Amino acid sequence: MIYQILARKWRPQSFDDIIGQKHIVQSISNGFSLGRIHHAWILSGTRGIGKTTIARILAKSLNCQMGVTSNACRKCNNCQEIEKGKSLDFIEIDAASRTKVEEMREILDNVHYPPIKSRFKIYLIDEVHMLSRHSFNALLKTLEEPPKHIKFILATTNIEKVPDTIISRCLYFQLNILSEDNIFHTLVLILKEECIKYEKEAIQTISYHSQGSMRDALNLLENAINSSYNYIKLKNINEMLGLPNKKNIFLLTKFLFKKDSRKIIFLLNKISSIGVDWENILTEVLRFLHHIAMIKLYPKTWNNKFFQNTEKEQEIKKIAENNDIKNIQICYQILLNGRKKLIFSPSYKIGVEMTFLEAIEKIKNKNIF
Repeated sequence: MIYQILARKWRPQSFDDIIGQKHIVQSISNGFSLGRIHHAWILSGTRGIGKTTIARILAKSLNCQMGVTSNACRKCNNCQEIEKGKSLDFIEIDAASRTKVEEMREILDNVHYPPIKSRFKIYLIDEVHMLSRHSFNALLKTLEEPPKHIKFILATTNIEKVPDTIISRCLYFQLNILSEDNIFHTLVLILKEECIKYEKEAIQTISYHSQGSMRDALNLLENAINSSYNYIKLKNINEMLGLPNKKNIFLLTKFLFKKDSRKIIFLLNKISSIGVDWENILTEVLRFLHHIAMIKLYPKTWNNKFFQNTEKEQEIKKIAENNDIKNIQICYQILLNGRKKLIFSPSYKIGVEMTFLEAIEKIKNKNIF
């Protein structure tokens, strides 16, 4: 039995399945409905948010045997071949490995030949920003006035490196990073379909640390399933990502506002014996400080699912009530700067300890600079 990874198994196969890119899906669908079909599209955005997926769905929509439609049938030979990566008329090119102008000219020489058995010959050029200046120049004229049977789809993670002359000849779409809620609900749906048990906080943690990338989230989920043996627990996720547990983050924050440096150093030594990523300690405390600030400023309306219904919820509210917003802002600023400077410390542990000590001194004096 050949195992298929989650990122491939659960790749969206229609526009209806695309997550978090409603503006793009709507624009493309409307274009098809109105018969206003462009000859070139360029999709940009960070990794793992759907650029290649949208490109493949777009190719199916253009070459579906049922006709040009935003709702490809997925059953005809053309759709099936595109989904399986076997279509001779859908050519995927990795620009990172085809940077030479000679290679681009060789590709463009074939543009004038008609498609073998489809409506259009479609070129998907991935990471198009990796092309050389001469390769872009070779592409430019063809991209401006391609033969009627040719369509171009360009994808890039670095739109700044793509010449304006190229962008101006395409329909340009900037993809959004995905929200934590979108990623969370998608992961929960997948886990239910895969019949895998999970703790809600564990999936929330994965959603947060995927940083808006669905592919990163699925890769983390895959790792979590293996390390947790089909029952995903928060403890396993924290160990996998090198995160301190929520109780330790609460205690560090509590001791910080109590200006108790002895207890902070003692707790950091205890955390050190468990083994964590030191940068993550500052990151999680910063996240906690943001939560406290929001409770302080908007006690009736602020709601953070990650911290909701925790055993320390009342104590967190008490910290917010007993500290003025200036103290919270001072701590946030010092820890943020400390996180940036960790790389210059003799060790990350020393850097974290000195950052907390500095924050305590600053809130004692209430002197930011």
